[in-house]
Amino acid sequence: MHSATFDTGGSLEQAENTRLIVQISCVATLGGFLFGFDSGVINGTVDGLKQAFHSTAAGVGFEVASMLLGCAIGAFFAGRAADYQGRRTVLIAAAILFLLSALGAGAAPSVVFFVAARLAGGFAVGAASVIAPAYIAEVAPARYRGRLATMQQVAIISGLFCAFLSNYLLARAAGASTEALWLGLDAWRWMFWMQVLPSSLFLVSLTFIPESPRFLVMRKCEAEAQAVLVRLYGETTARSKLAEIGGSLAQDRHRPKLSDLIDKSTHRMHPIVWVGIGLAVLQQLVGINVVFYYGAVLWQAVGFSESDALLINVVSGALSIAACLVTVGLVDRIGRKPLLWIGSLGMTVSLALVVWAFAQAHIDAAGKLALPPPIGTLALVAANVYVVFFNMSWGPVMWVMLGEMFPNQIRGSSLAVSGAAQWIANFAITISFPLLLVGIGLAPTYGIYAVAAALSTVFVLRYVRETRGRELEQM
Repeated sequence: MHSATFDTGGSLEQAENTRLIVQISCVATLGGFLFGFDSGVINGTVDGLKQAFHSTAAGVGFEVASMLLGCAIGAFFAGRAADYQGRRTVLIAAAILFLLSALGAGAAPSVVFFVAARLAGGFAVGAASVIAPAYIAEVAPARYRGRLATMQQVAIISGLFCAFLSNYLLARAAGASTEALWLGLDAWRWMFWMQVLPSSLFLVSLTFIPESPRFLVMRKCEAEAQAVLVRLYGETTARSKLAEIGGSLAQDRHRPKLSDLIDKSTHRMHPIVWVGIGLAVLQQLVGINVVFYYGAVLWQAVGFSESDALLINVVSGALSIAACLVTVGLVDRIGRKPLLWIGSLGMTVSLALVVWAFAQAHIDAAGKLALPPPIGTLALVAANVYVVFFNMSWGPVMWVMLGEMFPNQIRGSSLAVSGAAQWIANFAITISFPLLLVGIGLAPTYGIYAVAAALSTVFVLRYVRETRGRELEQM
């Protein structure tokens, strides 16, 4: 991305500073790309896991969702570790885990080994999901902080898209995900190994970016923070920014801890933390990751072939990237809150259409679930409209807000709690889907997600406050 996309204020020095901030942010968003790739790659490997490990429906649900337990743990401890070791250090640890997870999942000889590898990947995804947007928020100016933080979601969806495309091409080259490809090894194993390349790039790139200046001030490393701020903003702005950050922490410079989340006057959790948890949980309750993780299974369940189902995933990924790019252009212009409630309304309507379409499904002569052609088309279109609304609203904006909405002193702890809540909700939705599919069917299951989308509209209108244009020290 070229810095001309952003308002540089006109001077050559400001243009150079902006270019550096954009480049640094792009490195951080590689964590988002891996977050997306690691989350999406499982989509094309379900048949391979069933065949290799003789998994039941419940077993597959756990194999798919096992990573999410790691995500919850990773998000929680990454938020805390970032306050002690630094944002950049945590991202480097995540990059190493991404690499090890990709190698291990592809080579897994047993379910236990596979789950262990996916848990390691989950630690990395959880860490990257909360620390990358926080790092971007802490290095970027308020006037285009939302656009840069939104690029994290573009990277996530790009990772998903690349995973879907890679899965499709590898399965097509082999004939099916369960057929042998290179070196006599099944295609589904190579799907995981494709992640080695971006993981290595992320690890190397992180060695070239600085630590967050706000973390350095928090650790009383003012000279180092000053040097970073000069690189980011120039000499004059750096002095005032250092004073501003120091001022926001001056009244309370103790080492951040979880108990900071409790309001000492009321002995209850600060309301802003509850809002963060609400945003994090509702983002998952609308069911988006059922599409990301089980898209191939879902479309095969209503009559599409494996090849067509994997191709549909590729189309959905491309639409998701386009939707995120729309948000990049709007998030710093119209704000975070309008995008959230527009997205909630769009998801509610499109999910309701999906529910109606799936309610028309019947069992064909082969004993498989099928939709009449016009209804199948409606389901496909409505599902992709739902994906578009999610990715122009709750997908990117939730992460933008979590990275910027909390005060400096409690940002790490608040991210730890909100991030863990997000991944626990993700785990619950993901592991429950195969069971709900068998127990109550597609239409009622998607009805649950539609109700959650409607509730998210109310939540945004009542509890969410706009953060557009405000410096982090004003939060």
